[in-house]
Amino acid sequence: MQIKRRDFVKILTLAGILPQQFLKGEDLSHHSDDLFDPKGRNVKSNLLSKNIDEVYDEAIVIDGLIIARNWNEDSFEALQKSGYTGFNASLDTGNLANALKNLAEWQKRIKENPDRLTLATSSDDFIQAKKEKKVAVMLGFQNSTIIENSIDNLDTLYQAGTRWIQLTYNERNLVGDGCTERTNAGLSDYGIEVVERMNELGIIIDLSHCGVQTTNDGIKFSKTAVSINHSMCEALHKDHPRAKTDEQIRSMADKGGVMGIISLGYMIGPNLGKDTTLETYVDHIEHAVKIGGIDHVGLASDFAIQGLKASGATRENWYEPRLTSFKPSYKVQWPPWIPELDTTDRYRSVASLLDKRGFSTGDIEKILGQNWLRFFRETLKS
Repeated sequence: MQIKRRDFVKILTLAGILPQQFLKGEDLSHHSDDLFDPKGRNVKSNLLSKNIDEVYDEAIVIDGLIIARNWNEDSFEALQKSGYTGFNASLDTGNLANALKNLAEWQKRIKENPDRLTLATSSDDFIQAKKEKKVAVMLGFQNSTIIENSIDNLDTLYQAGTRWIQLTYNERNLVGDGCTERTNAGLSDYGIEVVERMNELGIIIDLSHCGVQTTNDGIKFSKTAVSINHSMCEALHKDHPRAKTDEQIRSMADKGGVMGIISLGYMIGPNLGKDTTLETYVDHIEHAVKIGGIDHVGLASDFAIQGLKASGATRENWYEPRLTSFKPSYKVQWPPWIPELDTTDRYRSVASLLDKRGFSTGDIEKILGQNWLRFFRETLKS
């Protein structure tokens, strides 16, 4: 078999991973397709030239945020089509009792579907899920109101399976100010205590909906890397309260964090269907990479696995309620989706466009999931 120069370079690189096979000149074609290195990368896939669909199929693909309510058989079917290795499941918040109820429901769902799902509490769980053709689910919440006024509740939530918590939603809570709060006070003293205990336990700190100063404080006071698991770049979507500035992206990255670029269309740009398209979405990825570096950018949906349209979102039940529950600064639009991202193969489309823009296979794999995997390895205790 003739080997092209670029593939020969890959083989030289991989010789450090599988030295004995290469030294013996062993033919790897008979090995299982599920041949992974310690970082969860499919070694065999890197030995031969692959088209972008093959790259996607063999990559670890992680979604930084899926809305996990109203899960049903349609959700399972969509998950199977997605090619996902895993996702962060956003459970309903409110108070501690509600959080524990939802954690128990998801724990039960995972146990009842051992051939399809696995509970993720470490990076290894994602690698194992890929090997076993399952999907790893990491449970968490988009508001720290579930902690209520007791630090000890963090231990209870951790024991119940929680591995990530967003410090605030849009409004103020006991921990700090959200992104649409009138004030910009940042973390409270209690909030700093919460951050410290989350670090000790190994619960990921997420800053997606946090206000400007709360975001800055979260990065500053956390002893470990933090996530911004579903957001976008303020440089490309000006004056949106959910966007993060270049300085924040850089600070997050300097500490080892990851920012998931949100797939919700109206967050990506002000003119959906006109100058806000899949190309605009990838513009956000490219900008975040430029500012934070290739090792600190991932992907995130912020809606049901099926997509908004397929999950039943309508103008009446989705758009109109948000006109009253969100402040005008949110700039909600209808329809809220970018068509190519509102399908189960959303990230296959993203990978294809990244490929067309000249991203290397390795960099595409990082954005699809390797960056999340590295982040989980460094921040989770178990």
